[in-house]
Amino acid sequence: MNGEFRGRMLVTLCAIIMIAATIAITIFLGTKGLQAFIKNGVNPIEFLTSSDWNPLKENPEYGALTFIVGSFAVTVLSAIIAAPLGIGAAIFMTEIAPSWGRKILQPIVELLVGIPSVVYGFIGLTVLVPFVRNHIGGLGFGLLSGTIVLAVMILPTVTTIATDAMATLPKNLREGSLALGATRWQTIKKVLIPAALPSLLTAIVLGMARAFGEALAVQMVIGNSRDLPTSILDTAATLTTIITLNMGNTTYGSVENNTLWSMGLILLIMSFGFILLIRYLASRRKL
Repeated sequence: MNGEFRGRMLVTLCAIIMIAATIAITIFLGTKGLQAFIKNGVNPIEFLTSSDWNPLKENPEYGALTFIVGSFAVTVLSAIIAAPLGIGAAIFMTEIAPSWGRKILQPIVELLVGIPSVVYGFIGLTVLVPFVRNHIGGLGFGLLSGTIVLAVMILPTVTTIATDAMATLPKNLREGSLALGATRWQTIKKVLIPAALPSLLTAIVLGMARAFGEALAVQMVIGNSRDLPTSILDTAATLTTIITLNMGNTTYGSVENNTLWSMGLILLIMSFGFILLIRYLASRRKL
């Protein structure tokens, strides 16, 4: 009984620490993120809707729209690339490949998770950027390069969760469909994918959450321009890249420093949004 009590207390303590850390980070980031608007008088509407970012002017401008657009652009575009590849790989491993196929492919996919983001960025910088510049157009640095790097980075997340979702479907779904005369492809398309759709969407959203918060790899290939991109080949910047580039060069408590904290607050709010969306999709899966 004493051992059970100690175990319960230890688990409870760990849960309390996690909850307290989350609340503390949220309060701290919320407080710091709002100082630019409350203390420094930055207009929040202008901050969110203006694309002019020039803190060094005589009349400084703090418009974060360019970076918000860049973050959403690379996130959505990378999900568009990674989603069909990841779900297709999951279907192949669970429904088409023989048993040894998953034993080989699953470790290969999981190996991508262990590669540091700086390695992805370095490969993108030395291989992808010159390829885009020489064969597609533009400077090589831009949304396209950032999108491809992020798509490769989130592919393991999408593939792993989608594979688990397909593998946990009841066997009677497959057997019932095949018994009614459906082919394997008809069974996959009209029975299995609709049944696993909430879990597949969860996999995509989790991948997008990973992409939205990535900084280093994207920073190395996206160009870090302050101009609003009009083409997928244009250079751009994201909230994470502008924070990592500028935070070390600002004075703590200055207006520019506080606006960077405000960008961090936007990232936190978007993370909460992704979590709520995942919870909604999970509740649909249980129904």
